[in-house]
This record gives sequence, structure tokens and C-alpha cells, in this order.
Amino acid sequence: MSVAVGRRVALWRVRRRMTQQVFADRIGRSKSWVEKVERGVRTLDRFSLIQQIADVLRVDPAELLGGDRRSETGTVTPGVDAVRASLAHYDIFAAADSEPTTEQEVTQRVEHAWATYRHGDHPRLLRMVPAMLDGARRLDSIRPSDAAEPLVRAYHVTAQALVKVGEPDLAWLAADRALATARDDRLLAASAAVPLAQSLRGLGQHRLAMTAAVAAAHQVAAAHQVAAADRTTTASTGGATSTDHRPLCGTLLLQAGLAAAGGGDQNSAGELLDRAADLAGQAGDGQDYRQASFGPAAVECARVTAAVALDDPADAVRRHATIIRRDGWQRLPAEHRAAYLLDAAQAHLDHGDPATAGRWLVEADRIAPAEVRCRPCARTLIAEISRCGPQATGVARLATTLGLTR
Repeated sequence: MSVAVGRRVALWRVRRRMTQQVFADRIGRSKSWVEKVERGVRTLDRFSLIQQIADVLRVDPAELLGGDRRSETGTVTPGVDAVRASLAHYDIFAAADSEPTTEQEVTQRVEHAWATYRHGDHPRLLRMVPAMLDGARRLDSIRPSDAAEPLVRAYHVTAQALVKVGEPDLAWLAADRALATARDDRLLAASAAVPLAQSLRGLGQHRLAMTAAVAAAHQVAAAHQVAAADRTTTASTGGATSTDHRPLCGTLLLQAGLAAAGGGDQNSAGELLDRAADLAGQAGDGQDYRQASFGPAAVECARVTAAVALDDPADAVRRHATIIRRDGWQRLPAEHRAAYLLDAAQAHLDHGDPATAGRWLVEADRIAPAEVRCRPCARTLIAEISRCGPQATGVARLATTLGLTR
């Protein structure tokens, strides 16, 4: 238990960009004491001490104690244990005979899972994952050529949902499975690099996340060049055109930019987000966001998230005021808008405006409640806003519902 808690303390300390010495000073301990806690040599066996550490790290004490994540009612988030068991299940032939084995049935389940994700209903999605993975893996064992893409997409959406509920280790496993399933398909592998980067960011491995996302983006661009050359030779015979590479390449660059910002690399973050903006400008903002949440509005949202990570709340607040007036903003999926509003709320809080932060938090809850109520970072934000004094009724209600009041 002490080792697990110590690792979580170290993870959150790094996320808050504190050195061991700074952290030790803030809790009134020595640097050697912190080192021993993070290595698991010293046990944290008093809740009062855990509460003190949680306050300094600005997290819910439950984040340090571990266990399953909480749902909107403050209980254990349903589905995480079942997903963990499913990812650890290698005997694909043990699935029930009723499990779908046709490509159409598997694809329908995967598409339904993605629609659920875009609506931000993460608990429901997690409950769907075991059956979805069992069916996709069963198909893969029978007809691998038909199952590769749906199975990669199944692992992909599973990983993204796990990141949302604060399970980056498990998300990394799902993303790694997606990469392995992609085999020699470079574009499929590149798409799997999106949740891989997200999970690495969740683990605080920002440099690794940036490297993986940039490499995948280059792979997509290279594949596009080959496809463009092929189109030139087949156009006269009515050959099919290739899929637009810009949403995937741009999404990877966004992940790389956010990873750079999370690691405090302002220059790289700006360069990568600018490259994503160029692709978004080419693609335009009138596309179908059911397939990819990428476009000019998505890039501007990412710039706000990056500004928050780089401790520039003034820039984030300024950009936010422009974003919400864009037409493209309303076309983003509910999950994307609610997740972004959490970052906007954090920006206003850091800028010294908890009342406005509270209003955007309540709006995020209106758009996609589970996005707010199931995410550990949202719980921390609610607690921080609540500690600033009387706020909007919605914030007080959320704090009470989630058991964050004292």
C-alpha cells in the first residue's frame, strides 16, 4: 500500500511541477523524507498527513489512496474492474457463442462505443467495453484481415475512456494493444498513437508522449505522399481517392503540442500547435466531427489547454473569450466541449476569478455530466473552487453530490 501511495505522491508532485525540495518545504518535511515516501520506504499511515499532502498537491485524498474512481454519486465508477479483467483476458475462445463474430456486428458495436464516448458518457462506455473487446478479438482470431481496424478502434476508444476516469496505466495497456493489433498498417498504427500519447501524458511522461505523437504524425504525412503519388497514376482510370490525412495528422500534432506544454516546453508547444493550425486551416471548420474532433476550433481549444499547463492563465482566458463565439465550437462533440470547459474553468481560477470558473464548470456539467463527475481532475477543480468561498449554486451542488464538502 505504501509503495502505491508513494508513487501517486511522486506522480502528482511532478504534475504540479514541484521539485522534491519545494514539496518538502511546503509540507514541513525534509527532502530525504519525501524521497523515502516516494520510494515506498516510509509509510503514510495517518489520514491527517495524507490530507495535508493532498492539499499541497491540490488533489482529492482519494487520488493518493488509490482504488477505483468515483462516479457522479460519489461511489465507485462502474466498469473499471471489468475492463481491467477484459484487458488481462487472453483466452479469446472463451467468449460466449452469442458474441458477435461478423465484421458488421463488431463494427456496429465499435461505432456505438465511439458515439457514447463523443457524448461523454464514460460509465456507460466502460460497461460496454468487455463485450465489445470480446467480440472484436473473437473476429480477429477467425478472420484477422477483417478485424484489424475495428479491433484497433475498440482498443483506441477504451484507452481514451480510461484516461478520462484517471486510469492512465490501464489506458497505456489498451493503447499498446491497439498498436500491436495494427501490425504493418502504418495509418492504423498512427491512429493508435493518439491514445498512446494521451495515456503517456496522464502518466506524466510528456517527453515520451511528444516523441510518439510527432513520429506518428510524420508517418501519416509520409503515407499521404505515397497515396498522392498513387492517385496520380490511377486518376485516369477512375481510381479511388485516399482518405484525408489532415484530421489524424493534426490530432497527433495537437497531442504532441499538449505534451510539450505539459513538460514546460513552451517553444515546442507553440511550434507544434502552429503546425496543427496550418492543417486545420486547410481542412476548414465545416467538417463532420463524428469522425475526428479536429479543425480550427479544436486547435484553439488546445491552445487554451496549453496555456493553462504553461502557467499563463491570462492568455488562456483571453483566448477562451474568442473561442466560444466561433461557429466551430458548437460543432465539437459534447465530450470535447465539456473537457475543454474544465480547462477554461481552471484558467479563470488561476487568473483569480473563481466565480467565472464556477460558471464554466457548471456549463460543462450541463453539456456532459459524466465528463465532470467521473474525472479526478474535475473533482479536484470542484474542490478548489468550493474552497474559494460561496459560488454558483451548481458548484455547491456538485461538491455536495461528490462528497467534497467538509
